[in-house]
Amino acid sequence: MTKPVVLLAEQLSPATVDALGPDFEIREVDGTDRSALLSALADADAVLIRSATKMDAEAIAAGSRLKVIARAGVGLDNVDIKAATAAGVMVVNAPTSNIISAAELTIAHILGLARHIPSADASLARGEWKRSAYTGIELFDKTVGIVGLGRIGTLITERLRAFGVRVIGYDPYVTPARAQQLQVELLPLDDVLRQSDFVTVHMPKTPETTGMISTAQLALMKPTAYVVNVARGGLIDEDALFEALTNNVIAGAAIDVFTSEPPAQGGSAQRLLGLPNIVVTPHLGASTGEAQEKAGVSVARSVKLALEGDLVPDAVNVAGGVIDPFVRPGIALVEMLGQFFTGLTEGALTSLDIEVRGELAAYDVSVYRLAALKGIFTNIVSENVSYVNAPLFAEQRGIETRLIVEADSPLYRNITILRGSLSDGTVLSVAGTLAGTRMVPKVVGINDYEIEVPFERYHLVMRYADKPGIVAIYGQLLGDAGINIEGLQVAHPDSSGRALSILTVDSPVPDELVEQIRDAIDADLLRQIEIAEA
Repeated sequence: MTKPVVLLAEQLSPATVDALGPDFEIREVDGTDRSALLSALADADAVLIRSATKMDAEAIAAGSRLKVIARAGVGLDNVDIKAATAAGVMVVNAPTSNIISAAELTIAHILGLARHIPSADASLARGEWKRSAYTGIELFDKTVGIVGLGRIGTLITERLRAFGVRVIGYDPYVTPARAQQLQVELLPLDDVLRQSDFVTVHMPKTPETTGMISTAQLALMKPTAYVVNVARGGLIDEDALFEALTNNVIAGAAIDVFTSEPPAQGGSAQRLLGLPNIVVTPHLGASTGEAQEKAGVSVARSVKLALEGDLVPDAVNVAGGVIDPFVRPGIALVEMLGQFFTGLTEGALTSLDIEVRGELAAYDVSVYRLAALKGIFTNIVSENVSYVNAPLFAEQRGIETRLIVEADSPLYRNITILRGSLSDGTVLSVAGTLAGTRMVPKVVGINDYEIEVPFERYHLVMRYADKPGIVAIYGQLLGDAGINIEGLQVAHPDSSGRALSILTVDSPVPDELVEQIRDAIDADLLRQIEIAEA
């Protein structure tokens, strides 16, 4: 019997090959040699890559037998996930492989800034002996602000305790109970910036968080303070940071990630490189032998699971394994419901029920719990979210989850409801279904509002007093801004006389326009929600 072919497109550790075991034929190719890669993919059942191999639509099409693309690392910028999903090819990565390395690099940058290590080293290498020029500060009794208390933020918190620092933090999705557990004082972002001697950012990169530390935020910081970014390029606005550093608004910065990598000549990132009060590294967060080894072994195990037909927890686009064909189409729906749920929340989630009702009750739908959590955390943690780490994120945040399965479903053949309790005492529910023979994923309920809206990329959800002319007001404002309304549903008013509208639009709505619409229609709820492809 012919063994499945696993193609290694880049140099991977012997432990990675060992993790695959003897049941596969291992072949190697230089993934940067395009013609050799395309030729080798023709017979491959799986391909393992790092960052140098580009698995775009052309490469995926060349792999007619391809079942799995495995990226031995966290990032997936070199994989066309949409094309892979369309071709039925699973994409896996190693979402937790680099968290310790990234946390330790952050600590290294904080210490390097405190004691001027890089500039002192360069000075001494030039033959200078300027001890007084590099007088530093102790971390002891200083305040460190952590923006984003996910897994990496948590690891940094644990390591900082040994230095005797006061740790404060900002994360809108972390409950006070969880913050207390971490021994972190939870504060609004502005207060974290004002009070910190060092600020380190560990948020996911989304439209809302891109540029979240900009001119106004940097101006809040102490002139003696430092800022660190080892998470995602662009969380700190590079132009604003350049101005803050050149005008001594803050004392210094350490940056490992940039909006353009490597920094483009003449670009905003490139201007930062020559400043005397910044420490830069070329995206080294995952660049340790241990992280690379963990990544290789992790994806090798995922490849083995996939090719043996088992559930693959680290799949980022489809869930593998023994999942009934009747259950599988709902996975993407539940992920999108999770993203939609998060887009509507303000407070931190404390508990979540995943209710599955209808004919699906006769099947094993346990993967829906994983899909719901994956969707919920997709845009609120800095790490890539998968089926394996989503439950860990929930556990870390003290979120209790239950899967409830009932055959009774009077309105729909099948319906999935996410019902969550928030830290402010409110309860939010979002319901969805697959509609018609084409199985179109739709939102069909928000709390007590019944509505039926297909999932698209961009949505506006608003609630306001039901009175004539409201639709015309926000329609005019969006039209004047050149934003097309692709779909619109208005739910009947609830007992308070407030109606709910869901719009699908063809492009993101600027924050200023969102606020303008809110004021114009006196909305007590207005959320812009972007749905990433599940």
